This record gives sequence, structure tokens and C-alpha cells, in this order.
Amino acid sequence: MTDLTITPLDIAGGETVSPAGLGGRLKALARWVAARDVYDLASWIALLSLVVIAMATFDDYAISNDEGVQHHYGELIIAYYKSGFTDQSLFKLDNLYLYGGLFDVGLILLGKLLPFDQYELRHLVCALIGIGGIGFAAATARLIAGSRAAFFSIVALALCGSWYGTMFNDTKGIPQATFMAGAMYFLLRATRDLPNPRMRDVVGFGIMTGAALGIKSLSLLLVGYFGIAILMSLPSPVIGQWRESTKFVLTSTLYFMPAMVIAYVIMIGSWPWSALSPLNPILGLLKFGDFHYHIRTILFGKFYEMADVPRYYVPTYIAIRLPLLTLGATLFALVILTVPQFSALANLVGSRRRELTLVAFTAAFPVFCQVITEGPAIDGCRHFMFVFPAIAVLAGVGLSAATGALARWHRSAMIGGLTLIAAAYAFTATKLFQLHPYEYLYYNQLVGGLEGASRRFVTDYWVNIMPEAVDELHDYLDRTEPASAQTKSYRVAVCGERVSYEEYARPNLHWIKMWDWRYADFYIAPTHMNCDRNLEGTVVAKIERMGVTIGVVKDRRAIRTPGKPASE
Repeated sequence: MTDLTITPLDIAGGETVSPAGLGGRLKALARWVAARDVYDLASWIALLSLVVIAMATFDDYAISNDEGVQHHYGELIIAYYKSGFTDQSLFKLDNLYLYGGLFDVGLILLGKLLPFDQYELRHLVCALIGIGGIGFAAATARLIAGSRAAFFSIVALALCGSWYGTMFNDTKGIPQATFMAGAMYFLLRATRDLPNPRMRDVVGFGIMTGAALGIKSLSLLLVGYFGIAILMSLPSPVIGQWRESTKFVLTSTLYFMPAMVIAYVIMIGSWPWSALSPLNPILGLLKFGDFHYHIRTILFGKFYEMADVPRYYVPTYIAIRLPLLTLGATLFALVILTVPQFSALANLVGSRRRELTLVAFTAAFPVFCQVITEGPAIDGCRHFMFVFPAIAVLAGVGLSAATGALARWHRSAMIGGLTLIAAAYAFTATKLFQLHPYEYLYYNQLVGGLEGASRRFVTDYWVNIMPEAVDELHDYLDRTEPASAQTKSYRVAVCGERVSYEEYARPNLHWIKMWDWRYADFYIAPTHMNCDRNLEGTVVAKIERMGVTIGVVKDRRAIRTPGKPASE
């Protein structure tokens, strides 16, 4: 019998196809699909679908509070190099010198080539990088537990509101998390060949580590993970034999030296302050643990200074921001790791169990350190986005193991389990759809969803309501004062950043400084941290999702202080 080889593209070859011929091609395509792993196909379809969705919706997301200053920081880095290192302005821009500028510089250079608004381009590229992080999580899960775990990891991370909802404008947290996830993937691949890893894995680890360090110094954790990975990879015969063990460690480290060189070059190129002194990257990491700005946050309705949050602040936020199924699957994966019998049932033995243990360590260790040191924290788990890909890997492995156990019991049990998983994640997807473009406001049922979280936990800290709120103000003026809506000068107080407001507001709607708010005609604010209560006024528009008010527009003209601000 002749073997018919066909690819999916062959079905659309361009020529006229008879019904019989088309039927033959469809059958061949069906055979081609059947020969592939169904979970691998589902994974690729999911990732491509995410790319399509991101490209269709990236301009729905507002400029976040930090993006204006981060963009300016990128400009200052470029000016620093163009001036031959004489323009030192970048070291005087608040504490930005403690961060790398890889993303910011890259987007400025890319913006010179593409006809995009600079902020819309940031959102699109950041979203694509975030999808790359989902891909790295899936690749890691596949490496450890197969294609089914990879697909579940994609679902777990893509339907995590804290990830998906911030991957359009968290232009530091998401790139750092993605590059760290990529570094861990290449590190796990390399450990399988120690003490002589393949050079492509070494180079991959170096590039990803350097890119992560080019965003935040906290990515130095990867150097520690590298050392732990080598020690965990010691072959059983040499454990306890110092000479052989030392030789294994030194040989492995020597082979990784090109990765360290690559990472260092990328880091100092994108983070100028790190190049001023060899110890600056470590000093930067220590400084992050000692931030004591007068910035407040909220937990269970109680306000805290960022330096005084309780030990359980970050773990609590992670737990209540994950879909319940993802949280449960992650905990199940940890049980699998700690109970040898379960590890055997899940086929997680030998190197696979060791690798999943390392992934679990990367998810837990940074959070554990924050708990032990009582480190500062704000905006929920915003500064811990880099642990979410590892959590997704654990969840994917946990769901895959549970599904596999049901399949060994009875086929109908597996089908029932998959149905329940699909239903649970369909419910989550529906919630995220209803929240769009504020997906990062997702809270699970441990706190009663967004309704239970409102005014008790952080909500719209990026002030993503800005475009919608400004549109509401435009509509209100057009409806109530059509003759002067676009010509008369109005003063607007905004609980948010000026650059974001002015991107969307008409020229006659003037942003005013905080100390002049009493003169404001209108007030725009999210309900996050009760910011909407900072100024009185008549609420003329509400931004709502799922029946919860997340932002307001107030008309203050009846009560504002007469006269003009001194700044005018």
C-alpha cells in the first residue's frame, strides 16, 4: 500500500480540486492529525489563538502608571551611550537606575522602524513576550511530564487573570518572568547532559538569564538556581565521594562559563548602573529588599505602608488571584513530589522528579524569603509575577497526573475528569471575558470574586480605567453641553498618571496637579484604595464590571473652589 504523505497546507494548493479529490485530501489530513499527539496540537492551537487575540485587543489596554517614566528611562539610556557615557541623567531619575532597561531601549529602537504609537507598540510586544512565557511554561511541563501536562500548563497560565491581564502593560514584570521561565527551561534541558551539556542549551540559558537581568536585578536568583541544579544532578555513584563530586561540579560549571559571559554582557549593556561596579547587581538586589517609600496597599480591607505588610501578604494574594482549579492542581503536584508512592503513579521518577522539585523550589523560594524577611510589597503579587510560570508548570503536572490516574481507573472516569476541568476553566474564561480589558481584577471564590474583593484588596492599581473613563467624560459633556464640549476649557483632576490621561483626553480637558485639585471641574478615579473618595462631586459616570464599580467620573463644578490654580 502506498503511503500518502500530506501536510495541512496541501489541502489549499491553489488548483481546482474535484469532490473526490477533496475527500481524499481531507482523509489524508485526518490521518496526519491522528498521527500527531492531540495535546501537542491543542497546545499549538492555543498559543496561536492567544497571539491572534493579543493582536486584536492590545490597543484596549491603557498606559499604566509606570510606562511613561519607563519609556523616558529608555531614552536616557540611549542618550547615555550616544554621549559617550557623559550624559549621566539616567542615574538621577528616581530609583530607575536600579532596573535594567532592556525592554524600554528595545521598544524605542523598534518604534523607529514600525508605524505604531509608542505605547500601543509596548503593549503589543509585551503581550507577545507574555505569550512566550506561557510557551516556556508549557515547554518545561512537557520536558518533565509530557504533552498533556504542557497543554494544561498553557490553560492554567493563559486563564490566570494576574498573568493575562497584566501581560499587555506590565512591561517589567512580564518580560522578567518570561525570560526567567526561558532560562529555567534551558537549564533543565542542560542538566540532563551534565557534566557535558549541549552548547545550544548553555547559550539559551545565557541569553535568557542576561535578558532577565536586563530587566530586574532580582533575576540573580537564576545564578543560585543554576548552582542548585548542578548539585541536584550529581550522579548517585559519586555522591559522598568528594573527588568525583568536585570534578563533576567543576566540569559542569566550566561548561556553563559561556552562558555566564553572555548573560553578563547582555546585563551591562542594558543596565548601565550594573557596569559601574562589579558588585552593583548584588547591591541593587539588596536595595530592592529595603524599599521604604510611603506607598500604601490594602489587604482584607486594612491599609498598610508597603514596608509594613504582614508576612502573609504575598502568599495570600497569590492564593486568591489563581483560579481555584489551578490552585488545587498546584497543591496536588506538591503532594506528588512529597509522597513517593504518588510520584511513581504519576511516572515522576528519577530526573523528572528532580526537575519538578527544582521548579517547585523556584515557585516557593522567593515567596518564602519575602515571608521570612518581612520584605516590602505593594499591589498584591505584582512584583512576584516571575513565580507564576513555575506555578503553571506545577498545575499542569498536577492536572495531567490526576487525569492519568483516572484513565488507569476507567476510561469514562478520565472523560468525566476532563469534562470537569473543561467546565471549570470555561467558567474562568467567561469571567475574564466579562472583565475585559481588566482581566487582572480577577479574584477567585475564596474571597467572593471581584465583588468580595472590591475595597478589601487591590484592584485597578494600573488605572486601566483611564480610556473608558475619559470616553465617559467626553460623552457626558457632549450630551449635556454640546455647544462647548470640545472648545470650552475644563480642569480635570485625575487619580492616575498624566501621560495616560493626556493620551486619551481632548485638548480642552486640562490635567491639573494634585495640589490644585480643589479647583477641578471634574474628577476621574479608580475605586482602588478608595481613590474615588478623595474628592467630592456628583458621580456622572461609572466604570463597572460584573456589577462592581471599579472607577468613576465626578462633576465637581457645583462645589469646586472658585478661581484659577496658581500653575495656570
